[in-house]
Amino acid sequence: MLNPQRNLLSLALASAITLAAAQADAQDAQTGDTAETPQAEAAELDTIVVRGIRRGIESAISVKRESTSIVEAISSEDIGKLPDVSIAESLARLPGLSAQRVAGRAQVISVRGLSPDFSTTLLNGREMVSTGDNRSVEFDQYPSELISGVTVYKTPDAGLVGQGLTGTLDMQTVRPLSFDEPTGVVSVRGQHNSLGNAADASGYGERINASYITRSEDRRFGFSIGYSHSNTPIQENQVGLYEPWQAIGDGWRPGVPAGTFYSDGIKALRRTGNTERDGVMMTLQFRPSNVWTSTLDLFHSQADQVSTANQFEVHIGDYNGGYGRLEVTNPVINADGTFTGGVANNVYPLVRGMYNQREDEINAFGWNNAFNLGAVELNTDVSYSKTERDEIVLENNTQLLPAPQLDSVALEFRSDDFSQLVPNRDYSDPGSLYLTNTIYGSGYGKTPRVEDELRAFRVDASIPAPEAAAWLIDFDLGLNYADRKKSKWQPEGNINLGAQGDTPIADDLQYGLVDLGFAGVGMIPSWNVPEAVARYMSFIPVDNLSYLIPKAWRVDEEIATGYARANLDTQWGSVPVRGNVGVQVQRVDQSSTSRYWDATLPEGQNVQPITRGKSYTEVLPSMNLAFSLTSDQTLRVALAEQIARPRVDELRASLEFGVNTATGEPGGSGGNPELDPWRAYAFDLSYEKYFGQRAYVSAAFYYKDLRTYIYTEARDGYDFSDLLVDYVPGPNEPPTQTTGRFTAPYNGEGGSLRGLELTASLPLDLFTPALTGFGIVASASFNDSDITIPPPPNAQSSVGSENVMLPGLSKRVYNLTAYYERGGFEARVSQRRRSDFIGEIGNFDGDRTLRYVVGENITDAQISYAFGDETGLGGLSVLLQASNITDESYRTYAGTRDRPLEHIEWGRTWLLGVNYRF
Repeated sequence: MLNPQRNLLSLALASAITLAAAQADAQDAQTGDTAETPQAEAAELDTIVVRGIRRGIESAISVKRESTSIVEAISSEDIGKLPDVSIAESLARLPGLSAQRVAGRAQVISVRGLSPDFSTTLLNGREMVSTGDNRSVEFDQYPSELISGVTVYKTPDAGLVGQGLTGTLDMQTVRPLSFDEPTGVVSVRGQHNSLGNAADASGYGERINASYITRSEDRRFGFSIGYSHSNTPIQENQVGLYEPWQAIGDGWRPGVPAGTFYSDGIKALRRTGNTERDGVMMTLQFRPSNVWTSTLDLFHSQADQVSTANQFEVHIGDYNGGYGRLEVTNPVINADGTFTGGVANNVYPLVRGMYNQREDEINAFGWNNAFNLGAVELNTDVSYSKTERDEIVLENNTQLLPAPQLDSVALEFRSDDFSQLVPNRDYSDPGSLYLTNTIYGSGYGKTPRVEDELRAFRVDASIPAPEAAAWLIDFDLGLNYADRKKSKWQPEGNINLGAQGDTPIADDLQYGLVDLGFAGVGMIPSWNVPEAVARYMSFIPVDNLSYLIPKAWRVDEEIATGYARANLDTQWGSVPVRGNVGVQVQRVDQSSTSRYWDATLPEGQNVQPITRGKSYTEVLPSMNLAFSLTSDQTLRVALAEQIARPRVDELRASLEFGVNTATGEPGGSGGNPELDPWRAYAFDLSYEKYFGQRAYVSAAFYYKDLRTYIYTEARDGYDFSDLLVDYVPGPNEPPTQTTGRFTAPYNGEGGSLRGLELTASLPLDLFTPALTGFGIVASASFNDSDITIPPPPNAQSSVGSENVMLPGLSKRVYNLTAYYERGGFEARVSQRRRSDFIGEIGNFDGDRTLRYVVGENITDAQISYAFGDETGLGGLSVLLQASNITDESYRTYAGTRDRPLEHIEWGRTWLLGVNYRF
C-alpha cells in the first residue's frame, strides 16, 4: 500500500519541478515569433475580477512575496469569509504550523514544532492576552468571520514588538478606508453533528454573521462593524484508562503476574452540551488631512460553554470500597508485558454525572494615530486588552444500592479503537442508582477563575536616510511599554450528601438515557447535575486549605522595549537586495504574589503571603535580507537572537513546603518567579520561486540553537531559611537544616531545533488550459531536535520517568488542499496530517500534564455556488461544508501505544448555509 504522507510530499515536489520546467519552456517560447500573444492575453486577463479561493490565495501570495521577513499568510476570500470554520483550522494549514484539538476543535497552534507557548499572538499588531492558564491564545475564541487575514512571522524583526521565539501570529481586521465603496455581507449556516442528539443536548447548531463597511466619498471617514454568533453542539464519546500505567508488584493483583504494566481503572462516557459564542468587531478611521490618520479598533468576544458528561467507571486497582478482594481472571498480557484484557471480579462500578460551565470574555481596544510630518512619519498606539474566564466544575457519584452489588466486568483494552468494558449488571434504571459515598466520595467541585490584563503604549518614528547612504531607505526608531497582570484562583471542595443520606435522583431531574454501547456498557442515566447538587448535597468551595493555597497566584510583568531598525533597498552587484538590520532591547521586571501554607506556625496563622521576582535586560539583534534573483526568484536569509518569556504558571510564587521530622531536612515544590527566558540563536534560509501573483513554490530551512530551556525538576540545595524563621523542632526531632530539595521550573541547557519546509501553491491551468479552475496548495514540514526534557513530576505517570521529546513537536506535518473554482462553482478538499507528539493537557487538578498524542489526519471539504448578476440573484451564494469527514478520533497513550489513555470521538460536522454580499 502506498504511504499517503510520502504521496503528499512527492506531489508537492513533483509539481514544483514540473512547473519550473514548464515555466522555463514558456519563457523560451516568448523569445520567438509569438511573443506578442502572451502580452495580449495578459491585457485581457487584467479585466478579470478574481473572487473566492483564488482571491484569498493570490492575496496571501502577495503578502508573502512583498515581505522582507520570512512569513506565511492567510487572506480572506471576501469580507466575512475565511476558508475554514475556525481561524485555528486555517492557521493549521500553513507550512510549519499545526493544531492541537480540544473538545473537537482546533484550538492552540504550534509553530515549527514547539509548544504554543513559544509563539505570540497579536491582533492588528498588538499583543493579546489569553483565556487559558498561560500565554498561548485559544484561537477558537476569535470568530473567523471577523478576521480579514493573518500574517505569521517566522523570523524576527526589530520593529516587531511582542514577537515569539518560533513565530508571531498577527490577526488583522479590515481597514475601512482601503475599500472603494460600501459593502456588506450576511451569512446564515445551520450545522449538525453526526453523533446526533443525546440526553438534554441537541446535535444541531447555527452560525450567523453580518459585516458592513462604508466610507465617506472624500475618503476622510471610514467605518466597519462585524457581528458573529455561533451555537455549536458538543457531542463526545470517550473511553479512558486511569493513570498511572505501572508495573505491579508480586501478589498485588491476583491473577496478573508481577511486573505487568497495569492501569488502576477504566471509564466510558458520553458528553453533551453546547458552546454559544458572540463576537463583535468595530473599526473607525478618520483622515482629516494627508498629515493625520486616526484608527480606533474595538473587539469583543464572549463564549458560554455548558456540558454534561455521564460516565460508567470501574476501579480495577487493589481497592473496591472494602467489599472483598478484587480479582482478575483470564488475563491477557501481550509480549510487551502490558495487561490488555481479562475479567475483573468483585468490582463495584459507579455511574458519575459531571457538569462544566465555562464563561470566557475578551475585550480589546486599540487607538492608533499616524502623522506624516514631511520627511518624518510618526506613529502612536495605545492599547488595552483583558480576558476573564469563570468556570464551575461539579461531579456527583451514584452506585447500585443496597450495597454491595458487586459486578464482574469483561475488559478489552484497544489502542486503535474504543476499549471495551462489559458489565454483567444493568445500570440503566435511574431508580436503582443512589447518590452515595463511593470510594471517591459523593462528589467534588471547583470554581476556577482566570483574569489576564494588558496595557500598552507605543511610539514609532520613521526617519529618511541621509542621501550619502544610498543603500538605505530610512531608519525606524520605537519604544513600547507593556504592563501585564495575570491571576488565577481555584476554590475547591467536596460535594457532600445532605441530611437525607443515600438517595436516588428524582425523575424530574432526569434527562433520559445515554448510550455507551460504543464501549460495551449499554445505557446509563443522564441527569441535571447542578440541580442534584442543589437539592440533595452541599458544596462550599474554599481556597484556604493547605493543598489549595498554591493554586492561587498573580504574575506581574512590566516590559519596556526599545528598537532601532535600518531598512535597506540596494543592489549587490547585479542582484537587488532589500531587508532590514536592527536591534531590540527589552527591560523586563517580573514578579509574582501568592500565598503558602506554613505548618510551623500556630493554627490560624498558617496562610502567609509571599512575593518574589527579578529584573533583567535582553539585547536582541536581527537581520532580514531578501535577494531578488532572475526569473522571479527570491532568496531570503535571516539571522537573529531570540527569546521567549517563561510560561505564566511557571513564574508563580506559589509553593508548598514542610520539614521531615525524621531527618530535619526541609523540602517543597512550587513556581519560580526568578526564571530567565528561553534564549536562542536563529538562522533561516528560504528559496521562493514565483509565477506572477498566481503561484509559487518554496523550500525553507531553519535552525535554532536554544541556549537555554526551562525544565521542572527537583534540585538539592534550596535555601529555606526565610521560611524556617519561626520553626522550632519537637523534643525528639533532629536539628532543622536550612537547605533541602525543591521541585520547580529551572533554567537549564538547551540544544538544537531544525527543520525543512516545502510548499507549492499551483493553479493547474499553468500546465494546460484543460485544467482551468483546478489548483492545489501543498506543504510538507520535517522537524527534528536533539533536546529532550525530564517530564514534570505530575506528568511522569503519562510519559514515564525518562526524558521525552519536546512538547508540541511533530516530526512530520503535511497539508494538502485541492480545489476547483469556475463560473461561480467552487469545491475544495483539505487535509492536514501530523505525526505523534507530546501534548499539554489540563488534568483534573487544573494543572498541566504531558501525554503522548497519536498523530492525526483531519479532512474537511466545502462546495459552494455563487449566483451571477445575470440570474437576478447576484451576491447570493450557497455552501455546504463538512469538517472531520473521516471522523478522526483523538487518542493518547502512556509511553507506548499498547498502553492507551484516552480515545475520544467528536463526530463529523456538517454545515449548510447561504451568504449574501451587497
